[in-house]
Amino acid sequence: MSPGPARGRTPGPDGGGGRRSPVRRWQLVRANADAVPPSARRFMARARQRRMRAALPWAVAAAVLAVVGLVAWTVLGTGLFGVREVRVVGARLVTPVQIRDAAAVPDNEPLARVDLAATARRVGTLPPVASATVEREWPGTLVIRVRERTAVAAVPQGDGFVVVDGSGVVFQRLDRAPDGLPLVKVARPGPDDPGTRAGLAVLAALGEKLRAELVAVDVAGLARITLQLRGERQVFWGDASRGADKSTVATALLSRKADRIDVSAPDVVTFE
Repeated sequence: MSPGPARGRTPGPDGGGGRRSPVRRWQLVRANADAVPPSARRFMARARQRRMRAALPWAVAAAVLAVVGLVAWTVLGTGLFGVREVRVVGARLVTPVQIRDAAAVPDNEPLARVDLAATARRVGTLPPVASATVEREWPGTLVIRVRERTAVAAVPQGDGFVVVDGSGVVFQRLDRAPDGLPLVKVARPGPDDPGTRAGLAVLAALGEKLRAELVAVDVAGLARITLQLRGERQVFWGDASRGADKSTVATALLSRKADRIDVSAPDVVTFE
């Protein structure tokens, strides 16, 4: 008869007897709350705050750059703020259409991209325009302000007349002589023509009384300038030098009954 199992023994895993195994009791804990000491949690929280504070300026800068880029693209790269109107101020001798054509700014061109100086130079190539300025008026208007040339004399040319300013620039052509302008007779009017400059210098030297009698300044040569006055009278001026003296002497002799007064040497005057 085989002996039975001994008392007080617990069968082992292999069925045999053995000692009783201790019972293990496991407990689950939350690592982020229970397993981490409070001091460590406080340290990590402060570290996160420092990282957030350090990243905040970069985030703000990135947002600002994004907004600036969007605005720049809208203004420079789209027609949202494009040229809708070209307003012309100060034009009398040229039409707004001529100025807009000379400005050559396409419709809907982004207003911010218009080269103001280059546009002003293009408008300034029009003969009657002495100078031009161009301004932006948001959101879509280009304002062109022009200063036109001032007419000081008319020059007979062929079957008509050309109008010149004080520097001799030809800026207008007319079929007949304009009212109120004296004539300057030169062969080749222009700012670089010595005869034109001499004739305009004589014209500028005339006093009010002599100018009121003037019909034309005839520049036959640089030393052969003659004033043609009303009543077919003449004042031989000579060259353009000593204009003020010659004007004073010629004005004083206007009351003399003479068809021709020679003031080319104002210290020794002759008349006939």
